Amino acid sequence: MQDVQPHMPAPTQDPQAFLKALYDVAVQRALPLHNTAAHLPVPPKGRTLVLGAGKAGGAMAQAVEALWPHDAPLSGLVVTRYGHTPPRPVGLPERIEVVEASHPVPDAAGLQAAERILALTQGLTADDLVLCLISGGGSSLLTLPADGIDLQLKQDINRQLLASGANISEMNCLRKHLSRIKGGRLAAACCPARVVTLTISDVPGDDPSIIASGPTVPDATSCADALAILKRYAITVPDSVLQALQSGAWETPKPGSPVFAGHSVHMIATPQQSLEAAAAAAREQGLNAYILSDEIEGESREVGKVHAALARAAAKGLGPFTKPCVILSGGETTVTIKPQPTGTPKGRGGRAGEFCMGLAQGLQGQPGVWALAADTDGIDGIEDNAGAQVSPDTLARAAALGHKVDEHLQRNDAYGFFEPLGDLVITGPTHTNVNDFRAILVV
Repeated sequence: MQDVQPHMPAPTQDPQAFLKALYDVAVQRALPLHNTAAHLPVPPKGRTLVLGAGKAGGAMAQAVEALWPHDAPLSGLVVTRYGHTPPRPVGLPERIEVVEASHPVPDAAGLQAAERILALTQGLTADDLVLCLISGGGSSLLTLPADGIDLQLKQDINRQLLASGANISEMNCLRKHLSRIKGGRLAAACCPARVVTLTISDVPGDDPSIIASGPTVPDATSCADALAILKRYAITVPDSVLQALQSGAWETPKPGSPVFAGHSVHMIATPQQSLEAAAAAAREQGLNAYILSDEIEGESREVGKVHAALARAAAKGLGPFTKPCVILSGGETTVTIKPQPTGTPKGRGGRAGEFCMGLAQGLQGQPGVWALAADTDGIDGIEDNAGAQVSPDTLARAAALGHKVDEHLQRNDAYGFFEPLGDLVITGPTHTNVNDFRAILVV
């Protein structure tokens, strides 16, 4: 996404364009180049090695390259999602290698990148600095399975997790304990060098141990926690995996471990900052702006219905929100994939689209209410859209085409519902990731 000030249409003249502009404001607030300089350490006596993973990895690497002293040594390797490396600015020398791999299901390219990243830590000294660039998506991109787990099994476990309805902290707890690089293990490999982690939060609560499964920070969860998650969501794994977890053989480095001595973590962009930027832009247009929370979790469709109830009340002059207003929220909701009868077409879509279907269902065509929900990385699930938009006539236009929101919800098919309406939000990769962005306009 280019670094230009979004044009802000009048909310009452073009509500959907206005909401898209608010999304753009939120994304720009989280771009790495805006947020990195204040957190960079001084160059060390030795060399500086840059390692990283995440959907913002390419943009974060370019920010460091632009801001790091030209006469100070700088090298390293960062892995990002396919198609998420931003165009290189003219005249910016390439000092950090950026490679691409698969997300949300890991692939051989991610495995190779993780192996190379771990290998680069060999030979580091106490005079060296490791600058780790961590953002959402790193759990899949930085794939180095524990001994006894091959890539195919890791992929299968990941697919089961994605369909289970587990929240991000649960998924990443399990991922950490099935890895040789996550859950603080990358930091341990960097000893005795100093590690400085710059991270962009995509998780509720901004916990760095959850972002990309915390490769450079202590892990307070345990093998017992990972076992409980396997049981809770009926994730099928071989007996060898169960035995390794039961024995504690795959335990992660814990808080207080000397491997983290002298290390630091800097949160350079957060969901709350992006929501506040959008709220400020809305207020400049004469609207009241309310931020519900940047930590909302739960089933996407149900969260959509709750938001619908709040918007309907505001539209009727009731409840805590005074129109004209924008109601904003963030976080990371979940989608539990529903079993389908044999022969049912596979549904398409992600959390934002499912939220919008639940919202539309709850609004029931409420006049004066428009909404947008989109992932700030530009990708909702595994499709090419960031999310979707809802307007007062969404259900009516869908019905005219023979589409019923209930049926699309039943098969988790948000893409199939909104695409014929022309209501998908398509941005392409944004080169950052502060997770879900939701905005509801009530006039």
